[in-house]
Amino acid sequence: MNRFYLGLDLGQRQDYTAIAVVEREEPVLVRFDYVAWMRRGTKLETKFVVRHLERIALGTSYVSIVDRVRRMVNSEDLRGRCSLVVDGTGVGGAVVDLLRESDMDCELVPVQITGGGKARREAGAWNVPKRDLIGVVQVLFEQGRLLFADGMPRVKMLVDELMAMRVRVTTEGNEQYGAWREGAHDDLALAVAMACWRGKADERVVGDRSDGRVIFAY
Repeated sequence: MNRFYLGLDLGQRQDYTAIAVVEREEPVLVRFDYVAWMRRGTKLETKFVVRHLERIALGTSYVSIVDRVRRMVNSEDLRGRCSLVVDGTGVGGAVVDLLRESDMDCELVPVQITGGGKARREAGAWNVPKRDLIGVVQVLFEQGRLLFADGMPRVKMLVDELMAMRVRVTTEGNEQYGAWREGAHDDLALAVAMACWRGKADERVVGDRSDGRVIFAY
């Protein structure tokens, strides 16, 4: 199971491309207090730590972006231990093809961001409502489970983007999430959201009794 999750939100002419690296930290115990757990006095939660945030300069070619991502995922810390979630909407499809052809030791998860409906997988890619992506990261943030590495730049920028997110309902009844202030961006928020969305799918609930078994962490 992978431990690091990268979100790649692809921009166009006036939109930044953003890269986020999120580490999933499972709770680690030296001793599991079974009695406290039975009484629900023990709370064990996975943390999601944002380790890296990056905005790529406007005008950077997609070939250069792919090379940047390739070097990141093949680094000593991430190689063979990561999932790359990339926005394959619109022109992103061509970038996904470039990523597939590059020499990467990393799971590639293409995502088509939609305006509504339910998340579903078809033809090797996920169709995921923007509502679901933003909802995951907002819930983790509110629960105190989304953390930031010390000294990491752009944290305030990310938080501002999350706070600026608003929902609109179209005449067709579809929900649209976005930063509706003029000149505002949501690239960092989407990059982190895609990484957290994929990482959440790998989350193990320690102490879960739903299937009659107890999952322990050591």
